[in-house]
Amino acid sequence: MSEEIDAATADAYLRRLGVERAGLPTSGALRELHLRHLETVPFENLSVHLGEEIVLDGKRLVDKVVGARRGGFCYELNGAFGALLSALGYDVTLLAARVYGDEGRLGIPYDHLALRVRTEDGGDWLADVGFGSHFHLPLVFAERGAQRDPVGVFRVVEAEAADLDVLRDGRPVYRLETRPRALGDFTAGAWWHRTSPHSHFTRSLVCSRVTADGGRITLSGRRLTRTAPDGTREERGTGSDAEALEIYRDEFGIVLDAVPAVRCGRTDG
Repeated sequence: MSEEIDAATADAYLRRLGVERAGLPTSGALRELHLRHLETVPFENLSVHLGEEIVLDGKRLVDKVVGARRGGFCYELNGAFGALLSALGYDVTLLAARVYGDEGRLGIPYDHLALRVRTEDGGDWLADVGFGSHFHLPLVFAERGAQRDPVGVFRVVEAEAADLDVLRDGRPVYRLETRPRALGDFTAGAWWHRTSPHSHFTRSLVCSRVTADGGRITLSGRRLTRTAPDGTREERGTGSDAEALEIYRDEFGIVLDAVPAVRCGRTDG
């Protein structure tokens, strides 16, 4: 991966995650970084509805996560995380995927960005901190059997044309290409998700992260959902703008001047 950041920026990123710099880029260190990223940096599409520009440049993406203390969606989160990992000495490859939708249909080309990460101790991993509710820990890239994760059982299986399908609890999540990609390759996919009325990102607001106990907290429009590690959910609506802004600040570390409004369609809750 060519988009790297300097040592000072990498250290600031690690402080954001609450992680000490490891001596070597090992599999164990990667697992810690992956989980802490999911707990600390929210999956969110607020930029879409705030009219903010989304530029697929490694340094710009890292500045959003570190300097602005924001999150993002797949291109932003995995783009920034990939830049951090590269700066820490990991061998990082960007991979394109198409997400399975209704009735098993695959989404657009460059629908999703994931990472293949090789470590100093010989590990070869599928990392993904940009898919919302997904695996908490990286998957072994070459393993074709069941891989147990705190949120389910995942498998990476052979598909057509040398592609791979990633399954969660037996259901296909996305189809992954194995050909290396550059960050700029995803520009059209990011533009589509940011502008198309058919994209779920333009039709709803979401801000979500993993909690310290392995559950999840999500603010979807005006509805706050807390999901326990066992899958039980507590939901409630949010009343005033002040309450919503407080949740963004206290639960996700995002300070906003005003509550975002959905620009296309309607929001949940």
